[in-house]
Amino acid sequence: MTPVKFYPSKSEKVYFFGTCLVDLFYPQAGLDAIRLLEREGIEVLFPEDQTCCGQPAYTSGYQQEARAVATAQLDLFPKPWPIVVPSGSCGGMMRTHYPQLFAGTDRESQANEVAGRVYELTEFLVHVCHLKLEDSGAPEKVAMHTSCSARREMGLAEAGPALLAQLGQVELVEQARGAECCGFGGTFAVRHPEVSAAMVEDKTTAIAEAGAQRFVTSDCGCLMNIGGRFEQQHTPVQGEHIASYLWRRTS
Repeated sequence: MTPVKFYPSKSEKVYFFGTCLVDLFYPQAGLDAIRLLEREGIEVLFPEDQTCCGQPAYTSGYQQEARAVATAQLDLFPKPWPIVVPSGSCGGMMRTHYPQLFAGTDRESQANEVAGRVYELTEFLVHVCHLKLEDSGAPEKVAMHTSCSARREMGLAEAGPALLAQLGQVELVEQARGAECCGFGGTFAVRHPEVSAAMVEDKTTAIAEAGAQRFVTSDCGCLMNIGGRFEQQHTPVQGEHIASYLWRRTS
């Protein structure tokens, strides 16, 4: 399924799919994403039975197991409201791969309908909410890392930088390896740790050499991987999910 090109008007309500990493490691990012949406006058609904989108099993080749996990999510969004996801990785799974995963099954139509309502957070803020920001933070040099899924599956390389560009005190610096993977890749980092470690080393070096004081990303897996490597290096570059960064600087 191709990325959304024709965006609807801002809706009164949205569903929020929190993702596993937000739930387990970065709950503040989820809360700040919800605050950003609510500040735009949107009622945010959080289905309490949501779990994993099924991506870890899917990308590991376990189609049946992935379908079982994903099936449990399909019934969580019965009303025709947008589904906002603070992750290009999970958003890409739901929008791009759900139609493939359920093709030829009795859930195919439902999967296609749900997939058509999925938006990554920065995409929704830029293209649906037309969010306008006023920066109240101190001057800072920031590097934006857009995840592979957000960039390639969802076509959203411009959304995060477009939001950061509105912050008058923020200088968005260009890193040499901006379009490259950080090496996380979900289970890839576990199955190929040496390759993953080399990739994240390249990424942190590029961000530091660009003069960034902070890196911002819309995917918590990337945040965990890049931030973890900076901590190991004892480098003072801090990482933050873009939802928290935007909320902190504009609230």
